[in-house]
Amino acid sequence: MRHFLALAVLAALTSAAHAQISDDVVRIGVLTDLSSWGRDNSGPGSVEAAKMAVEEFGSTVLGKPIEIISADHQMKTDVGVQIVRGWFDNGKVDAVADIPNSGIAIAVHNIVRERNKIALLSGPGASSLTDELCSPNTVHFTYDTYALSKVTASAVIQEGGKSWYFITADYAFGQQLEKDATRFIQEMGGKVLGSVRHPTNTADFSSFALQAQSSKADVVAFANAGQDTDNAIKQSGEFGLVQGGQKLVGLLMFDTDVHAIGLKAAQGTYMTTASYWNMDDATRAWSRKFYERTKVMPTMIQTGVYGSVLHYLKAIKAAGTDDPQKVMAKMRELPIEDTFVHGGRLREDGRVIRDMYLAKVKTPEQSKEPWDYLDIVKTVKGEDAFRPVSESKCPLLKK
Repeated sequence: MRHFLALAVLAALTSAAHAQISDDVVRIGVLTDLSSWGRDNSGPGSVEAAKMAVEEFGSTVLGKPIEIISADHQMKTDVGVQIVRGWFDNGKVDAVADIPNSGIAIAVHNIVRERNKIALLSGPGASSLTDELCSPNTVHFTYDTYALSKVTASAVIQEGGKSWYFITADYAFGQQLEKDATRFIQEMGGKVLGSVRHPTNTADFSSFALQAQSSKADVVAFANAGQDTDNAIKQSGEFGLVQGGQKLVGLLMFDTDVHAIGLKAAQGTYMTTASYWNMDDATRAWSRKFYERTKVMPTMIQTGVYGSVLHYLKAIKAAGTDDPQKVMAKMRELPIEDTFVHGGRLREDGRVIRDMYLAKVKTPEQSKEPWDYLDIVKTVKGEDAFRPVSESKCPLLKK
């Protein structure tokens, strides 16, 4: 009997030792844009999406509470870095989520690797995060410039858009997006006639639109995001680019951009997305709950924050600890399943392999209800959308 009791006590102690949560709380910091040009696509909605993931999972993991905190990086790298260092040094934060703006994300991704924390990236797009800059501590959950460029450029070229001109945001994301798109355009027999770069948070795109118009390119592509995309497409429409026969392509567009631009100006525009609220009963139910809290339908960044936080919590539970490397191993081992992702997986380079969707903005006549903006033209399997292992520069991948 004593032997049996001793074994039971030992088993209980061993189980408790394995179920370890540092500082007795799992704390996730949502670093996002609460005040600048990317606010509508991430911002408060990303914070709510993270909270919805916790509500779905449950308020505790391994018997310890889960806490979501947030901060505004203001689209400034130094501000974002300062916040994250403070979170790690004094705030007992275990993982950082979202981070729209690739320049900030790259800086934080490097800090996360140094401190052995976890980055759950949904907002940034630079494909270099899982290529030459790859880290064993980063999850690039939602989209990247490689997939956006490949899916969108391929479709537009097949429709006859052979010559391209870029209006590009002058920072890491915009430059990477133009670079990736140029590659696929050229591989498919198209050509790039030129490009112009603009600072972020630009109000007046008239000179850029006129340069694009004078190029006489078949396609004017916007390698930017947020309000910059909205302003650029609106003003290009006002200058008559579409009436003159040029196609407008938003290489990164969201439902909220279409809402801001309006169907009349945005109709016919191709875009690639990782999620859409109106796909099926489950996505509609989740999105309507999100709408009740935010008064907008979710973007793919926001559904990505939800999905990445949920997968992180599942991995902690499965690992029996919040130790970063053990959790990352479980995140790679477990299939990714949530309202918007089915059969996804986390590759060793940090890239989440998931389906992407080619969409076309509806005409005003085609829209049947508020936020009914997109036709899903094609589903592209993750293996076909994202950078293949054979092309990767990431040393974490086995070729």
